[in-house]
Amino acid sequence: MRLEGTGTTQTHQLGAVPSPIRSERIGESVLERIGNTPLLRLARVASRLPYVEISAKAEWFNPGGSVKDRPARSMIEAGLANGDLRPGKVILDATSGNTGIAYAMIAAALGYPVKLFLPQSASEERKRILQAYGAELVMTPGDEGTDGAIRRVRELAAAEPHKYFYPDQYSNPANWQAHYRGTANEIWEQTGGRITHFVAGLGTSGTFVGASRRLKELNPRILCISLQPDGPWNGLEGWKHMPTALRPAIYDDTLADENLEVSTEDSYRMVKRLAREEGLLVSPSAAAALNGCLAVASRIPAGERAVMVTVFADSAAKYLSERFWDEE
Repeated sequence: MRLEGTGTTQTHQLGAVPSPIRSERIGESVLERIGNTPLLRLARVASRLPYVEISAKAEWFNPGGSVKDRPARSMIEAGLANGDLRPGKVILDATSGNTGIAYAMIAAALGYPVKLFLPQSASEERKRILQAYGAELVMTPGDEGTDGAIRRVRELAAAEPHKYFYPDQYSNPANWQAHYRGTANEIWEQTGGRITHFVAGLGTSGTFVGASRRLKELNPRILCISLQPDGPWNGLEGWKHMPTALRPAIYDDTLADENLEVSTEDSYRMVKRLAREEGLLVSPSAAAALNGCLAVASRIPAGERAVMVTVFADSAAKYLSERFWDEE
């Protein structure tokens, strides 16, 4: 594993949203630490592919511990800028956990209450973190996944629009714009513009959509490959099986040069392999992203060089109670 430098290049093509939450005091607020995460080169697990560089954005370096800090901040900043979020309102959304944690962290820092609808199947660690930040949780049936939580939130937001600020992470363009402005430009700078492949999973689809749009502007030859679970019932928390799930309004399936399905069981095995071969404790979805990279890399002709980048959404910290750690 090698640590690459962090990138700071920003694009102004969409227009920068003035940051209503930037601290004017000496020193940085916790929210100003969102983004500019390291790029980790994965050497040992890809050792049989000597012509392919595989690297991952280590998104657990964000203060809330995941990639979702980026869109959560972007959506809240947009709400503050246009007046939809103002004192007296409650931040409301559906989440599988990580976006909720990001909302709860930011809401605590800004002094806003937050109410989140969360599937009962979410890991216990996520529930405890949300409670620690003071979020109000409404649990929905685990077998309905995030789709069940989304339906309940939509009903409440429609019934009491005066009470809630509903960012709706699945429909809000500020979600993908966070990755267009930030994640993609960081990747471009950190690879010195050498990136040939971008590989990422689909949940809200914000990471894939935003980063792919910007990377293809920077170099139309970059191949963008989207990943999703191989069935509706899976253990890849936060990811969606698009054919059977509620389709996020921000999802643009024309951006993907290829869409691949990945296995939960293979991802569990890769979680342990990364821990023991790279010294990285990552989530099942991060391991699934790497499996997707390896599948793509295995088809690249011998001797053809490639620079492949993916996103490790979070670490294993929220999954250490899962049973797969004890399985052989």
